[in-house]
Amino acid sequence: MKKIEAIIRHFKLEEVKDALNALGVKGMTVTEVRGFGRQKGHTETYRGAEYSVDFLPKVKIEVVVDEAEAANVINKIMTTARTGQVGDGKIFVTQLADVVRIRTGETAGAAI
Repeated sequence: MKKIEAIIRHFKLEEVKDALNALGVKGMTVTEVRGFGRQKGHTETYRGAEYSVDFLPKVKIEVVVDEAEAANVINKIMTTARTGQVGDGKIFVTQLADVVRIRTGETAGAAI
């Protein structure tokens, strides 16, 4: 099993969610996050005063899938979330040792 974490632009969330649902992804966790990378934030002006916004709002999507589905899910997130500009985000993939469904005690693939 693989855990896929994608940090994307907030306005791409619905498109990515719909694309993953079409692939058969059964569930996901979404968190509003703030951060920066190469984009390094930007400056804004408020009431004549300029200030720096270092941490930009993003959305983090977490999904757990079988190893066989991981490449398709990663590719779908990449193609759907891409705008071609700096700040499109990142995808992190980690190997999961086990998953347990709390309600039933099911483990591994049955718990996803």
